[in-house]
Amino acid sequence: MARSEPRTRTTWLSLSLAGTLLGFGLAIALSGLFAWLGPGGLAPLNKYQFNMWIVPPLWLAACAAVFMARSAWRAWAWLGAANLLAYAALFAVRQGQG
Repeated sequence: MARSEPRTRTTWLSLSLAGTLLGFGLAIALSGLFAWLGPGGLAPLNKYQFNMWIVPPLWLAACAAVFMARSAWRAWAWLGAANLLAYAALFAVRQGQG
């Protein structure tokens, strides 16, 4: 495996921003998908609390995973695509069950 270029400050900043901004959006979308598709739909009262507490671990997982990307552009592209897919699935689920 070839060594990649050393990471600069701008690369670290860009990766951090990708994980923070796009990771949060992805965590919210995944939490929403669980709320709609999980057991009982939106009816169970305890589900709201669980969905609130599942966002930080998902967000932190995205923030940590972003540093495995080879470049900042790839991190933005992958997280952006994951956000588009997650929000498209959330929209489709809401329209189908709404």
